[in-house]
Amino acid sequence: MATPKRLFTQELEDNLSRKPNLALVGATGAVGTVMVSIINERENIWGEIRLIASKKSAGKKIKVHGQDLTVVELSAEAFDGIDIAMFDVPDEIAEIWAPIAVEHGAVVVDNSAAFRMNDQVPLVVPEVNPEQTKNRPLGIISNPNCTTLTMMAALGALHAKWKLTELVVASYQAVSGAGAAGVDQLQKEIAVVATDPLAGTRSGDVASMLKAAGLNQADSLWSVPIALNVIPMAGSLKAGGHSSEEMKVRDESRKILGIKDLKVAASCVRVPVQVSHSLAVHATFANPLTVAEVQAELEASPSVVLMDDPEKGIYPTPNHVAGQDPTFVGRVRQALDFENSIEMFVVGDNLRKGAALNTYEIAELVAQEF
Repeated sequence: MATPKRLFTQELEDNLSRKPNLALVGATGAVGTVMVSIINERENIWGEIRLIASKKSAGKKIKVHGQDLTVVELSAEAFDGIDIAMFDVPDEIAEIWAPIAVEHGAVVVDNSAAFRMNDQVPLVVPEVNPEQTKNRPLGIISNPNCTTLTMMAALGALHAKWKLTELVVASYQAVSGAGAAGVDQLQKEIAVVATDPLAGTRSGDVASMLKAAGLNQADSLWSVPIALNVIPMAGSLKAGGHSSEEMKVRDESRKILGIKDLKVAASCVRVPVQVSHSLAVHATFANPLTVAEVQAELEASPSVVLMDDPEKGIYPTPNHVAGQDPTFVGRVRQALDFENSIEMFVVGDNLRKGAALNTYEIAELVAQEF
């Protein structure tokens, strides 16, 4: 018969080694759906997995690790017994419900912009600053913007060795970065322009074709067509003519890398690609470095794939990268007119590492505390 001391010891061991319970808020959204697939792809380290969404989605069945889970409606009670809650909801929803989840005992990993620049909320990329997951006085950890995340694994590795001082970035962002509505709009427009091989060769012809087909530009996220086009504005307009996406690249890069005075210039462009953001990066460092050294450092980084043989036509493209987890880097070269500067082309799946995967990897780090 077990003694009281042995029973207490066993109970203590069980509590110390129990699997944490996980909630996914926004489980039926575009990124939430990717999160579910990532959960299914990786080792099941969780006790209970609870899927939470709006009243409209409540009751839906989603298979997770072989079990049909029923989506529950977002409410305070939905967080009872939850240890870690991953949020993929609009900013205004996160602002309200993340603190409620914390009040119910959960650590929140939030994919919105609501808390990213809050001094009491860490902004985490596991390859760069994993230690910051434990620095969470509000009980909330933020996931960076998908554009910033696309280049951060590569830049973090290079900064650790040569100290980044300046960053110039041009991003070419997929329509999925604007949500399901962006994907739907591109698909509708492609269906129209695909009927005319000369579409896009005359000023305003794409807009005219869309109008004739019954697609009202006023119903689009953008003021001009996205098919056969590029739009030199991603995000909303902010002070000084900068976009919200451009400000996120600047502010979030500084916070993640811990470089308060990092000089950053960014131009963010929306392109007619469904998945994967691409960035042309010009990075200047405090210390001398060579292309060969940079390539070796990138190859040694577990979450970076170097595709860099332009003579053979080998470099990363959005379509090649779509659906994959790593950051892909190519076109690495020494800047001709700038000292200690490297130029490179970086591509990442904005729905996976750019959102769902990084959020989940943060949750995995927190799970190690249980």
